[in-house]
Amino acid sequence: MEALVFTNDKCVGCNKCIKSCSAMGACISSAPNENGQSRIEVDPDKCIACGACFDACEHGAREYNDDTERFFEDLSKGVKISILIAPAFLANYPREYESVLGGLRKCGANRFISVSFGADITTWAYIKYIQERNYLGGISQPCPAVVGYIERYTPELIPMLFPVQSPMMCAAIYAKKEMGITDRLAFISPCIAKKNEIDDPNNHGYVSYNVTFEHLMKYVKEHNISGPSVSDEIEYGLGSIYPTPGGLKENVYWLLGESVFIRQMEGEKRMYHFLETNKERIKNKKTPYLFIDALNCENGCIYGTGTDPEVASTDDNLYHLLEIREKVKKTGKREKGAWAKDRTPEQRLAALNRQFSKLNLEDYLRKYTDRSAKCKVKEPTDSEYNSIFNDMNKTTAESRKIDCSCCGYDSCRDMARAIYNGFNHKDNCVHYLKDLVAIEKAAADDLVAREKAALDSQREGLSKTIERVNEHFDVLTEAIQNMSDGNNANAEESTGISADVSNVSDFCESLENSMQEITSSLEALEENNDKVVQIASQTNLLALNASIEAARAGEAGKGFAVVADQINILASESKDTATDSSNNNSHVRGLVEKINSATENLLRIVSEVNMRTQNLAASTEEISASTVELTNNVEMVKDELHALEEASKEEV
Repeated sequence: MEALVFTNDKCVGCNKCIKSCSAMGACISSAPNENGQSRIEVDPDKCIACGACFDACEHGAREYNDDTERFFEDLSKGVKISILIAPAFLANYPREYESVLGGLRKCGANRFISVSFGADITTWAYIKYIQERNYLGGISQPCPAVVGYIERYTPELIPMLFPVQSPMMCAAIYAKKEMGITDRLAFISPCIAKKNEIDDPNNHGYVSYNVTFEHLMKYVKEHNISGPSVSDEIEYGLGSIYPTPGGLKENVYWLLGESVFIRQMEGEKRMYHFLETNKERIKNKKTPYLFIDALNCENGCIYGTGTDPEVASTDDNLYHLLEIREKVKKTGKREKGAWAKDRTPEQRLAALNRQFSKLNLEDYLRKYTDRSAKCKVKEPTDSEYNSIFNDMNKTTAESRKIDCSCCGYDSCRDMARAIYNGFNHKDNCVHYLKDLVAIEKAAADDLVAREKAALDSQREGLSKTIERVNEHFDVLTEAIQNMSDGNNANAEESTGISADVSNVSDFCESLENSMQEITSSLEALEENNDKVVQIASQTNLLALNASIEAARAGEAGKGFAVVADQINILASESKDTATDSSNNNSHVRGLVEKINSATENLLRIVSEVNMRTQNLAASTEEISASTVELTNNVEMVKDELHALEEASKEEV
């Protein structure tokens, strides 16, 4: 079974329950999960089931356990159970009261006893204990939440808790000891904390089930439980008004008169604050009060923690309870008229004492247990406080006294103490988170500034790089243009050289032909040498032809011109040199052969030069076309660099 009060999955970690809780450590903020969300869990050892967190939570994240399901299961199994009915039940459900009891009887419930009668016993026991023991300044104990708080958080006040049992326990003890009821007892209850009282070993298991109004009526409606009208069995007095604020006080006033001073105190937070601030006075019996009528719920048990919030949202139940009170006061003419209007307080008290004269006060007393060992809150040293605050980035006196209470605690110091005890964590401090956000924002701003500076630097560097590249491209473009111009000039020169080489080739071919003709002529001259004399008259013509050929041969024909001159001389001296003609002819033949050989070699070289020159011209044209394409590509790259530079200027 889960803790009496527990957290369901609707919790959003809003800390309202922490703020409303009077018991530090009862509500524990868990560390944030992977989504950064905390939830508030309940420590059952520290929780007093005051119900403040139910009122504070707007998310429906708190639930509680009682014994309703087990109660009905046991009834269905045939377990003998009798019912104790809280006085507030009739006030909360005046129309359904008797039919619900009838339905419970159909389910197997045996007897029905109003705890209002037990409240009358409690009033009797309080007054008797005060008068017999001179017990003044004590704290009333009908509220189990108040008892739970004192046992856990102000154990020094345990001696000041009235040892008289609550109305529920007085009714249960009376049922067992005086009526002889052996059934298990179930309490139809307006209070969650009654479960703690029922399970307390000091109460010896007199009551077995705490069946809250809210869970009972929900079960009744869901299972359509009803039956013939049934009412409670025992007549009661002003114990019926116990559920109202100051109900016990009013009962005592009715019996002792208003000359006594009873301090009435109720309300979840106010009640426990009162105990904390006045515990020394109360402990040392330095208050002027007959006793302190202490209730956890501000509006009394009639609006208790186990009631239906919808029913408790109006004053209708209070109206019904006041009607019951007036009805009770009209019984004064009967023998048991302790509550009659026409009697004095002394007469009423005497009537009450007669009514319960057979009861043994000791049967209705109880003991308490110091449960503070599990609820102690350790106090950090100044050094430990300082360490916790520093860890929360609270480094100044002002930051340690913001006291916004968003964490659920009234002060930053309380939050630090909760962290020290493991009840909370620094991530639950909104100012710590704000500081973290501010730090992260500053870091982000710094990062952005550094990135922007780096980007500006990169952009500036890029612009300079682009500028240098553009300069290099300008040089490259100029070089390409010069190369293109030079290439075009080379192409023109190559074309001219090719034409000149062709002319040289033609000349060489012509020279070769001439040499062949000279060779033929020399051969003829050799054959006809003996006829020189006879043809001397014709040598002038030969000399003329030789001169013409020499002129045509140009530089290469100079040697031939000499031959022509020689021929001319020979013509003049033919008769005298006829004898030397053969020798000269041989010499001339040798020269002609050398010229032929040189001419052939020249022709071969000219042919190769001509072919290479033509190839050079073609390559030059290709180079020219490539330089044009290269120039176009350079311009395209320059345009892209310009676009890149403009784009970099637009970046943040």
